[in-house]
Amino acid sequence: MLLLIITMSGSCQNNTTMEYKKLTPEEEQVIVNKGTERPFTGEFVNTKEDGSYTCKRCGSVLFSSDSKFDSHCGWPSFDDAVKGAVKEIPDADGKRTEIVCANCGAHLGHVFDGEGFTPKNRRHCVNSISLEFSPKILPENQDTAYFAAGCFWGVQHYLGKANGVVSTDVGYMGGITSNPSYEDVCSHTTGHAEVVRVIFDTQKTSFEALAKLFFEIHDFTQIDRQGPDVGDQYRSEIFYTNENQRKTAEEILKELKLKDYQPATKVTKAPVFWKAESYHQNYYQKKGGIPYCHSRKKIF
Repeated sequence: MLLLIITMSGSCQNNTTMEYKKLTPEEEQVIVNKGTERPFTGEFVNTKEDGSYTCKRCGSVLFSSDSKFDSHCGWPSFDDAVKGAVKEIPDADGKRTEIVCANCGAHLGHVFDGEGFTPKNRRHCVNSISLEFSPKILPENQDTAYFAAGCFWGVQHYLGKANGVVSTDVGYMGGITSNPSYEDVCSHTTGHAEVVRVIFDTQKTSFEALAKLFFEIHDFTQIDRQGPDVGDQYRSEIFYTNENQRKTAEEILKELKLKDYQPATKVTKAPVFWKAESYHQNYYQKKGGIPYCHSRKKIF
């Protein structure tokens, strides 16, 4: 439901109008009355999905998921804002700096400098209740695939270099808990697998080509392990996003069996992908070296 707000500037001939979302009493307490939600209770404290964060009241885009990081402060944290989208207002006591939506003035939270969390050295500490989230929408010529093949560092190393791959991220899928941490997954109590999400250009490569590469870079006959890494998070699994991907994966498995392999790879409908912590992303690209439990063996 939208509430029409009319703002007059100078004379009736210069009226401008904006449509604001009607707020609940809880939202109004923070957004209008500059309150603060309790720490670790907000909807977006731990979210890692790709997309944009918008103003709850007017819908303006404020922050990108690329700037979100884990500060463990209890509120969503961003080290940057969309240019011109957030206005800074020093508090009357001079101790903190408030941030508001530059378009409608909605209270977001406060900004802090010099804490050293990220190279940008800024933290926009934002109330979840002041935000809404819009997932990233891929262009028509792009698609997504999800592969689990042991430690996601090595899998990302090989898949990220494939022709037609636009981007890769590592994360967790297939478990019973929301927003798992690496420590949660390693406890073997969540059921998640370490997964690489691959965004690829369908005009330059195909799901079939990527799936065949997936099989060539790990030992798909092993159960709940890959080389020295042992545990259910290291299982071999393809998480399909549509029926064409499912059929393609199953056809490749049949082909492998005809080659006298005994695949342990599961083919499962893709559930929610939980993006892993930033220090896991592009590990070998940042640290150097080569994967210790993955190498490519030509099969197809």
